[in-house]
Amino acid sequence: MSNTPWLIRIPDVFGAFAPEILAGLGAALQKRLGGDYYLARLADPAALQDSEWSIFTGWNLPVDHAWPCCPQKMDGFVEKAAQGMLKKFGDRSPQALFTGPLQPGAPHPYYKHLATNLRGRVLQLFPSLPVAEVEAQDPEAETLFCLIGKEGLYSGMQSPRAANGFYPGGTKFIRQSEAISRAGAKIAEALHYLKLHRPGLPAAAHWLELGASPGGMTAELLNRGFRVTAIDKAALDSRLDRAEGLTFVRADVDAYQPKGTFDALLSDMNGDPRSSLRQVVRLSASLNPGGLIVFTLKAAGADTPQEMLDLMKAAEAFARASGLSLIAKTHLTYNRQEFTFFFEAS
Repeated sequence: MSNTPWLIRIPDVFGAFAPEILAGLGAALQKRLGGDYYLARLADPAALQDSEWSIFTGWNLPVDHAWPCCPQKMDGFVEKAAQGMLKKFGDRSPQALFTGPLQPGAPHPYYKHLATNLRGRVLQLFPSLPVAEVEAQDPEAETLFCLIGKEGLYSGMQSPRAANGFYPGGTKFIRQSEAISRAGAKIAEALHYLKLHRPGLPAAAHWLELGASPGGMTAELLNRGFRVTAIDKAALDSRLDRAEGLTFVRADVDAYQPKGTFDALLSDMNGDPRSSLRQVVRLSASLNPGGLIVFTLKAAGADTPQEMLDLMKAAEAFARASGLSLIAKTHLTYNRQEFTFFFEAS
């Protein structure tokens, strides 16, 4: 086992399978932390990048510095914690420092505010760090991440790509109070995640969206300045009536024959994932060279992690045999029992 403990985030939707997932990673559990976090030792830390079981982990971090305590009961916690982090990491030249709560969805924002205050104090003590904005990070350069909760402080350095997210804990909170559907947050997070692996699409890029109704993803893409051709046999939400940049084709995806070309293709269709992927492959012929594909693989029919892995392997093999190149795959914070694949059309 490695000497350094690791903070591994297993999304709540897979919580019942956590012992099996940790075993698949070669991890020995030490302690459960926060909502989704597991402090564990790994036989081989490379498993977090290389093992097929890593798909069930949302985020990970080597814990180079831990302070088990109850911050709410400790006088001067922020100052003491900041001094401790300076002593541990001050000479390691991270590109940035970002902090967050161990339980981001907690109803009381105490630890979110505490994380913000700690970051402010550490930045006063540290030498100037070159990156201030989360998504301005170099995906391959090391960042100092710190998570705080009622169990204490846990921090370490790792590149965003290796950690599987730009944000501490991997989560970007996306407000949904006025959204047409939860799917809007899903594509927003997917586009943030994609920056770990390739530059974002240019302004006014043209998306082909399959199974668009009721239009949550459509609205998010339009709000980002993209053009969208949306296909569905059901109507879109009335808030999208006459939306600028939108072309809506009311038709079954199976019968749709595209006119023209597109820069990206999006599929979040329900139903049999094999059928959905066949339509994605068929319509990928309408993408410009190097076109992006964002595909949600629905795994609701798979009851165990191994069945999910088998489904993903089959989908990946079919896509590869059909000329699609895999860029990345992950379980997004806003996914349920489903996985997001990013492909490039050759």
